[in-house]
Amino acid sequence: MSADDKKQQDIIRLTLSDSVVPDIHIDGLPEFEAGWVWLAGAGPGDPGLLTLHAVNALKQADKVVYDALVSEDILSLVRPEAELFYAGKRGGKPSWNQQDITDKLIELAKQGHRVLRLKGGDPFIFGRGGEEAHALVAADISFRMIPGISAGVGGLGYAGIPATHRDVNHAVTFVTGHLAGKGEAELLDWASIAKASPVIVIYMAMSRLAVIADLLIQAGRSADEPVAIVTHATTPRQRIATGRLADAAQLAADNGLEPPSIIVIGAVVDLAETLHWFGDKPV
Repeated sequence: MSADDKKQQDIIRLTLSDSVVPDIHIDGLPEFEAGWVWLAGAGPGDPGLLTLHAVNALKQADKVVYDALVSEDILSLVRPEAELFYAGKRGGKPSWNQQDITDKLIELAKQGHRVLRLKGGDPFIFGRGGEEAHALVAADISFRMIPGISAGVGGLGYAGIPATHRDVNHAVTFVTGHLAGKGEAELLDWASIAKASPVIVIYMAMSRLAVIADLLIQAGRSADEPVAIVTHATTPRQRIATGRLADAAQLAADNGLEPPSIIVIGAVVDLAETLHWFGDKPV
């Protein structure tokens, strides 16, 4: 059987069980107490990547404040009695601002509810989870942090691209690119980033791809360096496009790729040709 003909693993699908408690019972998970806020990561999309702590939170929460990247499959684990609050942000569309979100968390907690703040990926990697935790501390609200699998690790894994590989790189740099090229002062020192490690993983950068590629090439990265764009990682809509750093923006345009996407630059991209196992083969 050729690599192209091999069976691809399907995404896990979750359904509500007849009881509130999941079919698998695990002792020792914490009780979600009234008046607390749990800040939890839902992972990059596949419900199977939820942590046990996140599932435990979903099964106990009274109120769930969730983001755009949290799927209906994941929300299917919420108790029927729980109330959902959509706090997702999508470019150009009306949405809650960060102050609205923190105010709602505090309000619900002070009313004595068990409040779950559910965010895609890991809330503490470019997810503003730390800011929300600070607001809870200032309001004297008890909280728990529940990390999730970040798209920059889990999403690349589903694309067959290890973030590190012993034969390729011993360091990786994670950055956010949504403000690259905006304003007189760059948010990041791209020249230092270009030299920092062999592999760069960039979040929230689709609209700034051309600018970022130019900045990195000016700082010494090769225009021919491999780049991959992974969109809707770990979901049935996952797509992967690979090419040259200099052509990154055109690569996205030619393949109709859109956010949410992760961009990875470096020789690990070449591993996808052999290691891809989920969804369509990279183009």
